[in-house]
Amino acid sequence: MAMLSNLDLIRRVPLFSMLTNEQAQGIADSVVKRRFRRGELVIEAGRKSNALFILLNGRARVIAADARGREVILAVLQAGDYVGEMSLIDNEPHSATVRTEVQADMLVLGRPEFARCLPENSSLSYAIMRGLVQRLRNADRQIESLALLDVYGRVARSLLDMAEPVGDAKVIRGKVSRQDLAKIVGASREMVSRVMKDLEERGMVHTQEDGSVVITDRLN
Repeated sequence: MAMLSNLDLIRRVPLFSMLTNEQAQGIADSVVKRRFRRGELVIEAGRKSNALFILLNGRARVIAADARGREVILAVLQAGDYVGEMSLIDNEPHSATVRTEVQADMLVLGRPEFARCLPENSSLSYAIMRGLVQRLRNADRQIESLALLDVYGRVARSLLDMAEPVGDAKVIRGKVSRQDLAKIVGASREMVSRVMKDLEERGMVHTQEDGSVVITDRLN
């Protein structure tokens, strides 16, 4: 059987199914085929790889882990799936780690070549893409919290996520509803109220008369 060209491989990837022949050839001329060993790290959370990885065969896991090394699998990638696009779109570090389950071949597309496929930075479509990436990052973070943190940790993380810097402190403007917070962290209202009371007694948060919440650096 003849070896498939990069163009043949590109045409088999759903991500590029709508490209014109010229666009597909441009991508094919830019990608590099790379083989990853079983268990090899493809992407590391907290770092930038500056590349899009497209799985041609094999399997890979998208993983989030806490400081104690406990892991949650966010997704299992199969042939045709891709990863790394979020970091390329918003230029932020990866939110999860990707590691191969078995030997896998991937096409690797660098940042400059990927950028040429994107709309202009000032366009509405690019702004929508960045918004979608932020939602995906938030969803990954929520899944990680539900899987790896207890209720106390989930409440603390949610409060920090909702807060904005004001001088030397962090403040959540507006009243923080215990019921809404309970729905966010996946716990009962009673449990969230107990956690909030404990945080206040320990001086980690202060609820103001107007309902806003001031978070001290002890919660970080």
